[in-house]
Amino acid sequence: MMVRFLKSQATARAVLIHFGISACIALLMAFVVFGLWFGAPFRTLAGGLHLFWLLIGVDVVCGPLLTAVLFNPSKSRRELTLDLSLVALLQIAALAYGVYSIALARPVVVAAEVDRFVVVSAVQINRDDLHEAPTQFRKLSWTGPVVLGIRAPRDGDDTLRSIELSLQGMEPSVRPGWWQNYEESRLAVQSRMKPITALRAARPPEEQTAIDIAVQKTGQPMDNIHYMPLVSSKSLDDWIILLDKEANIVGQAPVGGFE
Repeated sequence: MMVRFLKSQATARAVLIHFGISACIALLMAFVVFGLWFGAPFRTLAGGLHLFWLLIGVDVVCGPLLTAVLFNPSKSRRELTLDLSLVALLQIAALAYGVYSIALARPVVVAAEVDRFVVVSAVQINRDDLHEAPTQFRKLSWTGPVVLGIRAPRDGDDTLRSIELSLQGMEPSVRPGWWQNYEESRLAVQSRMKPITALRAARPPEEQTAIDIAVQKTGQPMDNIHYMPLVSSKSLDDWIILLDKEANIVGQAPVGGFE
């Protein structure tokens, strides 16, 4: 009985140590994922929150569970070292794959595209086409998305080619050759944006409250605030982007923007 108790204590200690190390790694990853890659509201718009919880499930839960199954103080030091090294290798491999997947999903562009702003993830962009982008956009950001505009077609052939690519699922927002400085799209955005007061009046009370909170955070009166839908491949009508009279981005709200 005493031997079994001591074994269980030793196993519990090993599991707790493993859990503590895994939790520290998870905290570091949370800082990177939510502090650099998926700041609000992109953790939901680009799916970062879901991917992070999958990563936590593997790193913080599965690793210590494997230790609990394999650890036995009656094993030789060589056997324990082999077992725990195998667990560590599996966990590191799963962590590396998880981080790689999250990095691919990170939002790198918020593009003003016709009547909406589109959040684009790294995985949606063909790296071979980046040389077609303006110089400052040829490297994908690792510290949050870059706001940019979308140019107009240069001629009829350009228009037809754009329609063809859109039918294939490649909208202008994911084509580096169509990117331009946001300043060059500002007038187009101003012509498309709508007053937030009109959207608020058409929404139910709970969404009106969400709009009020978002507008309050801008520090500007509601009459100065406009909006456009904010969409992504994972969220087609759940958010709006808030703009001032000069079409500067001043906030977001969790409300659908298409009427």
